[in-house]
Amino acid sequence: MDHLSYKTLSVNKAAANKGWVVIDAGDASLGRVCSQVANILRGKNKPSFTPNADCGDNVIVVNASKLRVTGKKLDNKVYVTHSGYPGGQKQTTVRELKAKSPAKVIERAVRGMLPRTRLGREQFRNLFVYDGAEHPHEAQQPKQVKIS
Repeated sequence: MDHLSYKTLSVNKAAANKGWVVIDAGDASLGRVCSQVANILRGKNKPSFTPNADCGDNVIVVNASKLRVTGKKLDNKVYVTHSGYPGGQKQTTVRELKAKSPAKVIERAVRGMLPRTRLGREQFRNLFVYDGAEHPHEAQQPKQVKIS
């Protein structure tokens, strides 16, 4: 066997085979949906995964308004933001954020699962979340993925 014939392939941005994926968040719980979305955005579901390149797929999440949150997290889980000014701390529960914008709940959870680097911010731009079942990305011919 020739040991020089086996080479480890490193994928770069130009050589990445990026596709489009649709995930229906209708009957799944928040953590299960978001962890699988984060893995697909990073490209960890592909055999050509390269940790330092954006080789993940573009992900479309539909039915964000039907997403389930288990336990008492609707009232007990609190998102804290700060404006930078004295007394500028704001607290929001999952119930309030879901009533205002259900897509933000998924976006915040997925962003927390991605790396906190330039690459993580670039991968987060490949996420598209919609409240209903309709999305404007039919021209990209996305593949349907089931949540396991």
